Amino acid sequence: MTNANLERSSHCSGCGIALQSENMETPGFVPEASIHKEDAICQRCFRIKHYNEASSITVDQDEFLKLLGSIASTESLVVHIVDLFDFEGSLISGLQRFVGTNPVLLVVNKIDLLPRVTNWNRLRNWVQKQARENGLKVADVVLCSARRNIGFDRVVEAVTNLRGHRDVYVVGATNVGKSTLINRLISDYSDLKRELTVSRYPGTTLDAVQIPLDDGRSIIDTPGIVYSTRLTELVSRKDLGAIMPDKPLKPMTYQLNAQQTLFFGAMARFDFIEGDRQSFTAFVSGGIEIHRTKLDRADELYAEHKGTLLSPPDEEGLASLPAWTRHRLRIQPGKSQDVFVSGLGWIQANGKSGATVDIHAPKGVKVMLRDSILGNGN
Repeated sequence: MTNANLERSSHCSGCGIALQSENMETPGFVPEASIHKEDAICQRCFRIKHYNEASSITVDQDEFLKLLGSIASTESLVVHIVDLFDFEGSLISGLQRFVGTNPVLLVVNKIDLLPRVTNWNRLRNWVQKQARENGLKVADVVLCSARRNIGFDRVVEAVTNLRGHRDVYVVGATNVGKSTLINRLISDYSDLKRELTVSRYPGTTLDAVQIPLDDGRSIIDTPGIVYSTRLTELVSRKDLGAIMPDKPLKPMTYQLNAQQTLFFGAMARFDFIEGDRQSFTAFVSGGIEIHRTKLDRADELYAEHKGTLLSPPDEEGLASLPAWTRHRLRIQPGKSQDVFVSGLGWIQANGKSGATVDIHAPKGVKVMLRDSILGNGN
């Protein structure tokens, strides 16, 4: 075996972690007989790939930031992939200071979740505005769906136009579709036959994976940043499938009077505290059941039915979630705004007269008001 092949086989070709055969409980374990095979994958990737299982292995957040910090000293194109369903939750905070003067291509994945009648030009402008407000300078924005292969030709075209003779660093939070997109890039830019491990579980890519390109440069897939402010990082694995949509969202509109409440399973609660009668449209996964009640009955309903009628999560899943925290938000009159809950979705306020609302969500989950992603549907 050549030195190059030995070096390549010393890391998992699925997630990039250094391979070892000493300890089954630590990252990178592979049976000794397989450790020097070309394109060997670790036991964890094998289980994800063949059995859709995932271990509880995590990687220190400081290591993630250290890796990101090294990008500024390179000459690279940085491809930042975000999840449109969880835009504010998956945008890497402070990315600009990590990448230095390198150009950033913002790839917005999962557009297939939005209604077909979406105004895509308006959406693209919304993304650019949100990026600016978060201090991120982008060379271009591309909307796509890795799952449905929508817009991916445009991603490849943008990478070609922007990278020149640079390496390509791909960065993103966990579970935004990063490895799926990288696999597409591998097929377009390289003759390698391997693929990265793709899973719905957070943190699938454990170490930087370097994929050599035909022109001598590389694509570097970095580990997904884990943000505990996203509900997807807090729920149990069995509830991930319920809160993460895999098909187009079906907006649910409710005409509410003040002092009415919407429960999103037992994941979160929306209280309409004050304002004129108006409609609110919920954009959440079809796996979340929405229940309406009067505000003065909400505490009693939750106490009696959390984990049963109000689910997911069930009682076992609830035990692993932090207690709810209340967030008071004031929707401005005449503005088109969304109430955003990271990892759960958003509630679009359709009225013109403003409103005061409370959101109850597990402690630490990002809850905020933002300019409406789709515009006022009134």
